[in-house]
Amino acid sequence: MEHFIVSARKYRPQQFAEVVGQQAITNTLENAIKSNHLAQALLFTGPRGVGKTTCARILAKRINEESLGTISDDEDFAYNIFELDAASNNSVDDIRLLTEQVRIPPQIGKYKVYIIDEVHMLSASAFNAFLKTLEEPPAHAIFILATTEKHKIIPTILSRCQIFDFKRIGVLDIKNYLHKIAKEENIDAEDDALHIIAQKADGALRDALSIFDRVVSFSGKNLTRQAVTENLNVLDYDAYFKVTNLILTNDIPNLLIAYNDILSKGFDGHHFIVGLASHFRDLLVAKDKATAVLLEVGDKTKKQYLDQALKTDIRFLIESIAKANTCDLQYKTSKNQRLLVELCLMQLASITFISDSSEEKKKSKNYIIPASHFTANLVSEKIDTANNTLKLKKESNPVVAKKGTLIPKKEINSPEKVTVDTINRPARRHSALSFKSLHEKKVSTKKVEKVSTNLDDLPKAAFSTEQVQDLWKSYINQMNKKGEKLLASLMGSCSPIANNNLLSLVLPNKLMKVDLEKAKPHILRFLREELQNFKIDFDIHVNQEIEKKFAYTPQEKYAYLKDKNELLSLLKNKFDLDL
Repeated sequence: MEHFIVSARKYRPQQFAEVVGQQAITNTLENAIKSNHLAQALLFTGPRGVGKTTCARILAKRINEESLGTISDDEDFAYNIFELDAASNNSVDDIRLLTEQVRIPPQIGKYKVYIIDEVHMLSASAFNAFLKTLEEPPAHAIFILATTEKHKIIPTILSRCQIFDFKRIGVLDIKNYLHKIAKEENIDAEDDALHIIAQKADGALRDALSIFDRVVSFSGKNLTRQAVTENLNVLDYDAYFKVTNLILTNDIPNLLIAYNDILSKGFDGHHFIVGLASHFRDLLVAKDKATAVLLEVGDKTKKQYLDQALKTDIRFLIESIAKANTCDLQYKTSKNQRLLVELCLMQLASITFISDSSEEKKKSKNYIIPASHFTANLVSEKIDTANNTLKLKKESNPVVAKKGTLIPKKEINSPEKVTVDTINRPARRHSALSFKSLHEKKVSTKKVEKVSTNLDDLPKAAFSTEQVQDLWKSYINQMNKKGEKLLASLMGSCSPIANNNLLSLVLPNKLMKVDLEKAKPHILRFLREELQNFKIDFDIHVNQEIEKKFAYTPQEKYAYLKDKNELLSLLKNKFDLDL
């Protein structure tokens, strides 16, 4: 069995021209050698795997080649190059041994080159022992120090060195280099697959080569995007394209299922939301041809971005990026991180659901589509406000149009008109059991009454104030049992007085009126059904002179304090505080 050599060693550059992504530094060093302006102490600093040690070895070789005026093999200068690992040789004795060797001139060539890797690991006393030699080295000695943490090196050492900052290697440069190696190894690699490896490497070419070897071992000579994403356990672009499509179609149920599938594969929710924000950023970039060049993706994926960008508008993308970034910031401090991401996804899917002029949109910037919108086999509704009618479209399930009356499927072949007062809430899915019960009590299976289209045909039984007040107390008890303490307390602060079909309520302030009006549709539905009068309505009046004392809600306290000091509103908005 032939011994395997990892790509990072097999394809280590032997000349400056082969170094990837550090052209500015390699050109500077090459020119310094040719013009004899090379400093005797150099510091190579930068992230891991970007070519610091490689450039140090090439420089050590080139120095002696230039001095002899010939290009020779590595072995010719093997005794002129000394490498010291400061991570394991960081004591004062190690540095003293080094300084003693420095005095001896080279046997071959003009220079002796000392490469000290991870120099920041030297102890403070070792640094001090090295200072004098570094400041006044012999003419034949050149020191090349390499480190990933320049800030740990004492200033007196830094001031004696010529510093070269190595940068992270670009994704495109790494991808092109991987293409070259794949061709050398006769590996058929997809462009997107190599691009994912380059992104995963995070600017380190050595990491990219290690990942490349691992993925090749997994997939063989055919390197596909699917194989790379599966082996590296990274979220594929397709996952974000799918999630974005669900967001654009306001499909919250399937969106939550898609997120659950992502979590079940072992991906972190934080990683997902950060990636989703980046995906929205890439879509925003793809909206303009001038900025589309900023997309660091393969050609096939770039086309997908351009296609999906056409389906979005800039307002949606900017708002989506803001919501995703807010979720990112709150993720680590959240006690229920999954719920935080799910709420963010629901808010994202609700952005395009409501028009800007909608009253619901104005009420809350974090609007979420009501669950009733997603009920299966829902009756498609369209309210004609001018005629005060509701048109029912053909559906598979029967629909209650009037109390005690059903419309079977066979009779809904064309839109029928039903009075709106009979249905004062969005259509809901009813279980088969509830229909069966209603069917047995109210409707004969053989004879179905004709649906009334006249408002006067609806029930409007007479009632008294005492009946209304008894039902009012009954509803308060229901709310207490359901845990709706605030609404129960609010309703308990007033008592309805009947005047024909109009109920009068008196409350002590406007805030209580606003809260009660929110619950008005549910209360009216309860009263109408119990009293068999679908003409009932109630009117709320505010009388601030009522002497009865009420417990103030947080909203009331905030409103009172805000009137006293307008800066309170600025404080709340500045730090995004809640009540």
